[in-house]
Amino acid sequence: MPCIDPTDTAPCSTTRSSTTRSALWTRLGLTGLGLIAACTSPTPAPEPAAPPAATSGRTAPPTSATLAPGAVKLPPPGPVRNWNEVRRQAAQRMVAANPKITYTSTPPDPLLAIPVLEIELNADGSIRKIDVMRHPSQARDTTQIAMEAVRNAAPFGDVSRLPKPWRFTETFLFDDDRRFKPRTLD
Repeated sequence: MPCIDPTDTAPCSTTRSSTTRSALWTRLGLTGLGLIAACTSPTPAPEPAAPPAATSGRTAPPTSATLAPGAVKLPPPGPVRNWNEVRRQAAQRMVAANPKITYTSTPPDPLLAIPVLEIELNADGSIRKIDVMRHPSQARDTTQIAMEAVRNAAPFGDVSRLPKPWRFTETFLFDDDRRFKPRTLD
């Protein structure tokens, strides 16, 4: 008889114990139907993943579970008094949060790619939205690398006392190894 338990991914056989069958029937609300008798795996299937976040353009600040591989969790940002300080602190946090994919030396000539992002912030300095202002003509994947680097570095400091709109642009200077340097630090 085929395995009809939708949560069971193991191959079917007739070796399931009656205790395990009863537990599955109860769990699935199929008590008394006996339709699961041929399924084998007594281990429950993993819980389904949480639904993806709404695509409203808002981006939640990264948690330790959402940091990209190689990213570093940063301490809270310092206070900022103007947009130049926001940009500088953001660039420094991008380098600190992504040490394996950044460089601080002089940019090479020629550069591999130069994506430009506009980062819109919420009042607390968390990311509200990231827009791509310039896609590079080659190595287009560097745009995604830059966006992840921004997310890993957020938040960027309380901007509620600064004039709106709460956004700034950053240019990413990528070398041939796909490591970047924020132009603000150049």
